[in-house]
Amino acid sequence: MSPAIRRSIAEARRIVVKVGSSSITDRSGRIDMPQLNALVDAIAAARAGGTDVVVVSSGAVAAGLEPLGMQRRPRDLATRQAAASVGQGLLLARYTSLFAAHGLTVGQVLMTVEDVTRQASYANAQRTFTRLLELGAVPVVNENDTVATNELRFGDNDRLAALVAHLVGAEALFLLSDVDALYTDHPSRPGARRITDVAEVEDLDVDTSRNGSSVGTGGMTTKLEAARIATHAGVNTVLASATAVRSALAGEPVGTLFRASDRRRSRKMLWLAYASKVEGVVSLDAGAVRAVVERKASLLPAGVTGFTGDFHAGDPVRLVGPDGALVGHGLVNYSSDDLPDMLGRSTRALAAELGEGFDRELVHRDAMILRKRFRG
Repeated sequence: MSPAIRRSIAEARRIVVKVGSSSITDRSGRIDMPQLNALVDAIAAARAGGTDVVVVSSGAVAAGLEPLGMQRRPRDLATRQAAASVGQGLLLARYTSLFAAHGLTVGQVLMTVEDVTRQASYANAQRTFTRLLELGAVPVVNENDTVATNELRFGDNDRLAALVAHLVGAEALFLLSDVDALYTDHPSRPGARRITDVAEVEDLDVDTSRNGSSVGTGGMTTKLEAARIATHAGVNTVLASATAVRSALAGEPVGTLFRASDRRRSRKMLWLAYASKVEGVVSLDAGAVRAVVERKASLLPAGVTGFTGDFHAGDPVRLVGPDGALVGHGLVNYSSDDLPDMLGRSTRALAAELGEGFDRELVHRDAMILRKRFRG
């Protein structure tokens, strides 16, 4: 089955390629032109074969270190943002020049969390990507580090790449870094074995406790989270070394293949699980937790013990159990102003007292996604 999937990846109509900082910069933090050139050559070859390519590139902060006289990645947010401000222009200039040699135009897309957590911004981002690709451009995406705050950050470009793959309707996602595959343990430890094929991310038993490189932010944990998001969106994902980019794009058996899930989530549910910004928290009693988790039932007001936040009907909320543990996310049918009079009461009683509009579920089962399907 795996060779067939690899072939389909090589023939994909649209792909997203994510490259980490350590793969396009040298030890001192300068942009490594031979490595960047090899990456662009491989992507240009894919474009020449008729494949739409979106590039999600780290490296802005790393590229800004040398011009600012820094020896290592800064820890404080303000200095990282300053380095990103300087490095972003340098990085894009290199991409622009290298792609131009292949007759390709680059379009820069800087994104923040709010661009995918708000539905209006999400739809606008879709339109922008669609038009860029229609015009033959190669979008080069990065998080907008110069304005993002710690509270409103993706945290790494792995997750951003997976969300972009979902947003643009990609058929394959390539996570390229300085590691050549997923291993059962850290590759430096004796007995660590390479994993070549993953049917379900949730079933993995691996140690991802060690951090990533000194110039990047994403370790193996973030790559697995990205693979989880992408595969649930129906996107086959390949984790490979950036030095093997040509082989990966060609569908050769390099790196680790994460197979797209057979149970693909709708765009609405994927947005709810991975990209939505929750506007409140709704607390469930033990019976309600069992009902929504075990019986796949809708959430009724009778099973709700409390809530926090200011939200409107249709907003995403976090659902938690009596112990505060995450149960899932859902789209509420009522505003926070309505809830105080509804808690713990049956829909029949509410309809009798407040009218027919109050006989519906608090969160319908079709507008709910449970924790086992994502990390929230």
